[in-house]
Amino acid sequence: MTSVYQQQLDAKIDRIRNQFSAFNPPTLEVFESPEQHFRMRAEFRIWHTDDDMFYAMFERSEDNQQKTVVRIDEFPIADQSINSLMPILLAELKANPVLSKKLFEVHFLATLKGEMLVSLVYRAPLTDEWDTLAKQLAEQLNVKIIGRSRGVKRVLTEEYIVEELQVFDRTFQYQQIESSFTQPNAQVCQKMLQWACTAAEGSSKDLLELYCGNGNFTLPMSLKFNRVFATELAKSSVYAAQWNIEKNNIDNIQVARLSAEEFTQAYNAEREFRRLQEANIDIQSYDFDTVFVDPPRAGIDDDTLKLLQGFERIIYISCNPNTLHDNLKTLAQTHKISKFAMFDQFPYTHHVESGVLLEKI
Repeated sequence: MTSVYQQQLDAKIDRIRNQFSAFNPPTLEVFESPEQHFRMRAEFRIWHTDDDMFYAMFERSEDNQQKTVVRIDEFPIADQSINSLMPILLAELKANPVLSKKLFEVHFLATLKGEMLVSLVYRAPLTDEWDTLAKQLAEQLNVKIIGRSRGVKRVLTEEYIVEELQVFDRTFQYQQIESSFTQPNAQVCQKMLQWACTAAEGSSKDLLELYCGNGNFTLPMSLKFNRVFATELAKSSVYAAQWNIEKNNIDNIQVARLSAEEFTQAYNAEREFRRLQEANIDIQSYDFDTVFVDPPRAGIDDDTLKLLQGFERIIYISCNPNTLHDNLKTLAQTHKISKFAMFDQFPYTHHVESGVLLEKI
């Protein structure tokens, strides 16, 4: 009997094949997810009653007008380490009035490596006594704990954990900062990284990467190119990317805090940026033949699309098939799709990640 997961995956495959058929792509490569324990992040409300408190989520009515509280005692889609910690943490919080008072949410961030960061979010100010008790709890449970209340963030040790992702025969370490974006499905993420590296084979020149985040793709793909220039707008992600580059002993990557639109202006010599001058980065010294993009759900702006049309190869990872489809209307004028992939990052939802390799016609 076909599982619920397989039925939903088959529906996604059919949808993606039909949606992109007009571009005559090659055979769709499909990268499945584990059916359970695939999410490395989970966030829960804490619901208080007169004599109890528990993890909760909300279920909306069909007309979206009402929300019903759903008690969560286990969360099978989350990593096993999160499921194992949930009841232990809850019992400790219940037993301590200082740690449980006005507790509003609990956020878990786990890694395949086995590290765990827990964020405790409160509706009341945090005290020095909270600090002392939370540190004791963190040591007892061997986790990192961060406390949050309105306008306040208490970092007891560090605000990040370190993930390890295997890409073919090499392991890469990544700093993952609390509340910053990371790929939620680490096992599928490893498949995405391997696919992107395979798509990048054969270059002897340089790589441009836009929207690099914490360097998730940058690190393994740097092994396929002479040099890499990567851009990212979020400061925390830029700092994480620089930490990751140093941690992994990679010496051919430069990262700059630029949006895709700003890079286009700098590359076309339309505007000078002090951020590039201060970092001693000369964009014109690069010999790019490939560009890698992993844009936000809104896709790529028109000026950046025009810029991409000048590259020999475009490797495009998308979290929104609709904006990818729209962007391909422009890119397909100058490029053909030579690789086409679907990554099931988000089982039991309609969301998918897609990947295309485009080569100049």
